[in-house]
Amino acid sequence: MGSLLSGVAAVAVAAVAALSAPHAPPTRVDAALPAAHAAAFHFDSRGVSRVTAKELGKSWHHGCPVPPRELRALRVRFWGFDRLRHTGVLIVNAAAVPAIRSAFASIARAHFPIRRVEPVSSYGGSDNKSMNHDNTSAFNCRYAVANGPKSWSEHAYGEAVDIDPRENPYTLNGRIYPPSGAGYVDRSAHRRGMIFAHGHVVAAFDAVGWGWGGRWSSSPDYQHFSVNGR
Repeated sequence: MGSLLSGVAAVAVAAVAALSAPHAPPTRVDAALPAAHAAAFHFDSRGVSRVTAKELGKSWHHGCPVPPRELRALRVRFWGFDRLRHTGVLIVNAAAVPAIRSAFASIARAHFPIRRVEPVSSYGGSDNKSMNHDNTSAFNCRYAVANGPKSWSEHAYGEAVDIDPRENPYTLNGRIYPPSGAGYVDRSAHRRGMIFAHGHVVAAFDAVGWGWGGRWSSSPDYQHFSVNGR
């Protein structure tokens, strides 16, 4: 009986010690979706969800070139600048889901760093606010930032994505989008998050037939990829 009690006591002491012992921090973290996104979308087993006008918020309005029923929320995995694994959401055209999924899977395998991936609706539909937060995004019902007649951006169709805008700014008529990307206009110094012609990100989109704005001669848009190269 004494030995039995001693054994029970030993187990109890070991259990308490295990609970109170400090735990080593994990080397990788798979970050959860922001609460608002987790509540809004109902992802299937492939990480795809239909979307509604309400869920798109100010990133969509009546008169946009595509209705909500032609768009999808796509869950993507990526590696952050903190060298940890995260999960984000892109709003894309339903027809673009396979290409975007494939490209982002390739980017993740290369451990290319991405700051954050959230729908532009998280920024009130403001592309400027999204870029200022170095946010990677896709759909936004807006006009193209370009010279010439007003026309819909490829983002308005859900057929374009901008990646790490701060590290990969767009230059047009002497203006830099976003302004915080001014230090990255000079592409001679390679830094983390910068996209280059022979790098992993361009190769990932080349593989699915998408064009890169960094190849535009007069006004390169290093953050921009689209289904038709515009």
